Parts: sequence; C-alpha cells; structure tokens
Amino acid sequence: MNKHTIAPKRWWYIIPIIFITYSLAYLDRANFSFASAAGINEDLGITKGMSSLLGALFFLGYFFFQIPGAMYAERRSVKKLVFWCLVLWGICASLTGVVSNIPMLAAIRFILGVVEAAVMPAMLIYISNWFTKSERSRANTFLILGNPVTVLWMSVVSGYLINAFGWREMFIFEGIPAVIWAVLWWFMVQDKPSQARWLSNEEKAALEEQLRKEQEGIKAVRNYREAFKSRNVIILCVQYFAWSIGVYGFVLWLPSILRNGTQMGMVEAGWLSAVPYLAATIAMIVVSWASDRMQNRKLFVWPLLLIGALAFLGSWMVGSSNFWLSYSLLVIAGAAMYAPYGPFFAIIPEMLPRNVAGGAMALINSMGALGSFVGSWIVGYLNGATGSPAASYIFMGAALLVSVFLTLIVKPAENKQPPSPHRAARHA
Repeated sequence: MNKHTIAPKRWWYIIPIIFITYSLAYLDRANFSFASAAGINEDLGITKGMSSLLGALFFLGYFFFQIPGAMYAERRSVKKLVFWCLVLWGICASLTGVVSNIPMLAAIRFILGVVEAAVMPAMLIYISNWFTKSERSRANTFLILGNPVTVLWMSVVSGYLINAFGWREMFIFEGIPAVIWAVLWWFMVQDKPSQARWLSNEEKAALEEQLRKEQEGIKAVRNYREAFKSRNVIILCVQYFAWSIGVYGFVLWLPSILRNGTQMGMVEAGWLSAVPYLAATIAMIVVSWASDRMQNRKLFVWPLLLIGALAFLGSWMVGSSNFWLSYSLLVIAGAAMYAPYGPFFAIIPEMLPRNVAGGAMALINSMGALGSFVGSWIVGYLNGATGSPAASYIFMGAALLVSVFLTLIVKPAENKQPPSPHRAARHA
C-alpha cells in the first residue's frame, strides 16, 4: 500500500469537518464589514477613523495568541483547544449584536480575535497529522476554502438578514452555529490516526509509517527559537504580513467600497461582494491540485500574487469612470490573492520537522494577522479620509508586489527522501 492509496476515506471524513470549522470562524470575523456598511457606525456614533480601528482590533487579539495556541495544539490536543475556541467565539460573535457603546464593541472585537487565534495553526497541525506531503496542499486548500466560500454565502445571507432584521440580529443569528458545531466537533474528532475507530489497523499503520518516513528527510531543528531564526521563516513572516494587507483590506471594506461606488442597496452589495469569492474558490482548488501534482510550491504563489497586485493597480487606473471594468479587476484581484493559500501553507511542513513546524506556521500566521490589522485599519482610514478607494488600491497593490519579491527569494527545501515507488515507476 503506497501513500497514494492510504485510507481515502480520510478525505470524506476529515475535510468536511475542517472546512465547516474554519467556515464558522471566518463567518464571525468577516460579517463586521456588513455591519459597517449597514449602519452600525451611525447607531453607535462611530467616526470613520474609529470604524477602521474597530474593524482591525480583531487582528490585534489574533496576533498575540497564535503561538501559545499552536504550542498547546502541538504538545497537547487540537481537539480540546478548538472545542473551547468554538464555544467562546460563538458567544462573543452573538454578543456583538447587543453592544450599546464603543468600548464594549472594541472589547468584544479584541476578545473574538483572541479566541479565534489558535484555530488556524491548530487546524494546520491537525492536517499535518493526517495527510502526507503529496496531499497537503489540497488538504490545506479545503481548510482555507472555508474563507472565500463563507464570504460567498455570508455576503448574500448577511445582506438579507440586515435587510429583514438589522445588523444586531445578523450578529446574533450568525454566532449561534459555532456553539452548536462545538458539540458535534467534540464527538467526531480524534487528534491522531492511531485514535480513529473508523480506520483499520492496517490503514493506521500505513499512514503513520508514511508520515514518519517524510520526517526522516527533513533536517532536525532542536526548538522553536532555532526555527524562528531560520532565514526562510523570517522571509515568509514578512511575505505573509504584506500579502495579508491586501487580503483583509479587501475583505473588510469591499461592501463599503461597492456601495460608495454606485449607491446600491445592501442586498445588491451582498451579491456583488460574493462574486470575487466564487472566483477565488475555483482558483484555489485548481492551484492546489496543480501544486500537489508538480510538488512546486513557490511557482503557485508568486505569479498569482503578482496578478492580484496588477489587478488592484488596474482598478485604480480605471477609477470610478467605469464601475464594471473596475469591479471586474477587483474580482480578478480577489481570486488571485486567495488562490495560493494551499501551496503556501504546505511550504513550512516540508522545510521544518514536526516538533517545530506548527510553531513556525503560527508565527507566520501571526505576522499575517498583524498585516491584516494594518491592512484593514489603513484601508478603512484611506477610504474615509479621501472619500474614494483609489488610494486603497495603490496601497494594497504595493503590498502584494512586496510579497511577490519576498516569495521569490525563499530558498526551497532540500528533499532528501528517495523517490516513492509510485513516482519511480511512473518515470521508468
């Protein structure tokens, strides 16, 4: 039994679980953009500058608690950690609907970031415990697909909820599913293959043997400190910081940008906001498949980020004179920014051993959270200060160009493993 036929049922059992979990996390962080476009600022007396800070506060909490969460997940249990995160973020998300003042809203946004911080690194660790190198880009992509797919349906549902009830009820309704899912998560998830009752003993042994063999080809790293000082880890931290400026500036402010562009209603803004995420979903699946097939991660990261940067700058050059052309370029930018996530998060487990890979991914993701904070704050500020998204497009495009350059200078991992029998037979 080779690595290409080990327990295919893993895909049908584990992938829906990780997809739904990250979907719910993303729902409860991104719906703030719809409340901003629907009147939360007027109801609570929030200025445009304060609105951009409140939208970004989530990422400040998210930044500080990534690494502690990853350490717990790596050394103790992904299952227990994510269970409590689900319960707490569902409660916090619903409480956003009953806030009566700015300090209360600021505190809830920050706490929501804290309790969601551990989810992404924990899920990446979970995937590395269950999927082999040749599968990891696709598995990562199905996890991160929770992001654009959620925004896709959330854009439509949130638009209708706000239209029918209001922004408060939207927050309350959309926070409840995370708490319900926490119960299901607890009964369905096992931390490692050896604990799974739904795998045969032969499947467990074959999978764990393959994962062990892959670790043999990676240079040993003693501890987190040594891993964090690695040249590639440092470059990827800065790269992900710059990339996230573009992504979250886009995610948090797209509905507002669209409404300001044509004075459309919330339902129309919801439908138009959904289109870039539909394109992103298709692009992510195609890119992750190609990356796993070719086993070349960088080739499926930097060219797409370059396309995203050029699309932002193109949208800026078109300006408000042609809304539909400018909007089409934003659709391309959104798809191109999301497409490389699967290959990107497959880079680190192929460079670093399992004892430190989770911590390194958490460090990189925390720098992405910091970039998200900067992106969402500055984009919101620029939109408010200039009355136009033009400056935002230049800022996000420039950040993506920086991420392209940094991706190019990452040195690929040396693969010391002998070719698999499958691959050797194919080239014979």
